[in-house]
Amino acid sequence: MSLKIKINYRLFREIKTQLFKLVTILSAIAVILPLLLILKFVFVQGAGSLNLSFFTELPKPVGEVGGGMKHAIIGTIVIVMIGAMIAVPIGITCGIYLSEFSKSKLSKTLKLTVDLMSGIPSIVIGIFAYLIVVVPMKSFSAFAGGVALSIIMLPIIIKTSEEILKLVPNHLREAGLALGLPRWKVILFIILKGSIANLLTGIILAISRAAGETAPLLFTAFGNMYMSYDIKSPMATLPVQIYTYAISPFKDWQRQAWAGAFILMVLILAMNLFARFILTKIKDKKGF
Repeated sequence: MSLKIKINYRLFREIKTQLFKLVTILSAIAVILPLLLILKFVFVQGAGSLNLSFFTELPKPVGEVGGGMKHAIIGTIVIVMIGAMIAVPIGITCGIYLSEFSKSKLSKTLKLTVDLMSGIPSIVIGIFAYLIVVVPMKSFSAFAGGVALSIIMLPIIIKTSEEILKLVPNHLREAGLALGLPRWKVILFIILKGSIANLLTGIILAISRAAGETAPLLFTAFGNMYMSYDIKSPMATLPVQIYTYAISPFKDWQRQAWAGAFILMVLILAMNLFARFILTKIKDKKGF
């Protein structure tokens, strides 16, 4: 009798295990399937619209067929770089503070602030950047767009930096302090220097997150149909250009909007895959 009960119990556990596996697999498919459908749809609509002029020419006047998004591609790179130049040093510094001085009162306030910033809608960030940069400067500008994107990047960089630096073993800190090094040198030359590759992964993920934003740039960089390198003036970006072309009544502009969406998606996916590649290489090298 007891043997029969044990067999039934084992069978019941096996059924539960297999059922749980089935549920997890179906959940994974439910997450992956929409992404694959989006990738397929954008690829079908956008890849066929790509040509050399798309990367080398400026937009044609309204009603004329042809042209490209050279100005928007370059503008996206410029504005994202401005955002990264603002967000990366501030974000890493805050991450260091949260990791190394986690018991201070300011650390708790900073951690709460970062958590709240993560949930702020991007359009609200755009309005904020408009009020603090565009209104005082009395002009839309690439710099204002960079400020907006830097606010979006900040919580991601701070959180990833904090978690990465926490993974550094405490005995390395203690060894540096035991050798008589000041704490700032231990942080800078031992902890931070040894985690640069991991920090780079978080930075790339933050940049890829901000590169696809449209709403903040509508209030800040605004857009431009001409080539511009002046960060104090309006500048075109891929997300805004895609939005402008997509809502237009012209078939050729709609075609280019799909091509721009395809290029933007490829850039973001490439940055994410590159970050994952770096992280995988680091893990393989360290053996964990």
